[in-house]
Amino acid sequence: MRGALRGKPLGMGDAVRVLGIDACPGGWVAVALSDGRFDGARFAASLRSLLGGNGDGTGDAVVVAVDIPLGLLDTGWRRADAEAAALLGRLRGSVFRVPPRAVWQEEQYEAANRLCRELTGAGLSRQSWGLAAKLREANECLTGAGGERLREVHPEVSFRALAGGRPPVHRKKSWAGQMARRSLLEKADIVLPDDLGDAGVVPADDVLDAAAAAWSADRIARGRARSLPDPPQPGDRGRPIAIWY
Repeated sequence: MRGALRGKPLGMGDAVRVLGIDACPGGWVAVALSDGRFDGARFAASLRSLLGGNGDGTGDAVVVAVDIPLGLLDTGWRRADAEAAALLGRLRGSVFRVPPRAVWQEEQYEAANRLCRELTGAGLSRQSWGLAAKLREANECLTGAGGERLREVHPEVSFRALAGGRPPVHRKKSWAGQMARRSLLEKADIVLPDDLGDAGVVPADDVLDAAAAAWSADRIARGRARSLPDPPQPGDRGRPIAIWY
């Protein structure tokens, strides 16, 4: 099927395969790279199905970079979010501060907002709470099969690095913003085809974000990536917390 992810188990001389994944309406969209070049896209309702693969090569990825917070704290705020916001300047609003784990264990926004104020002195926005289900899903995957391959990324941080340290000028949902981001990817030899198969129903900005995540995943796989913070911050369950790019 056109747009499906291709590949075989990695071995000596095989291509370096990575995945970049972004949350999108109805699930998740993945972009695969082989040796840094586009190798397919896929939409799935669950993150775990992308990690496990379905005979389409998704399970072959040596690094899976996801645009969702991975790793939480018992108390306080994550340094990764503060450093990413500072780096992005006028686009700092695309980064939200991630409160402690207990906040995300609440079932309702009102209780989560109240607990967030108790633990941090600041409330939780409804926009941030809107990511609760996917945040929980992704963090549950950390302890499952393939969880060791997961790394957190932020697409705007990745696009800033792609542009030589300059944050994007236009918002990602605008025509100018999407064309600029697609051009940055093409300059990095990541050429997204017009036909993405089943992933073609996903909003364009989510596909571009997944591709930027894949670019960062390739850098991680090759030992070229940087992290915010550097070194990563210890998490509450022993896993380091960082946004990679």
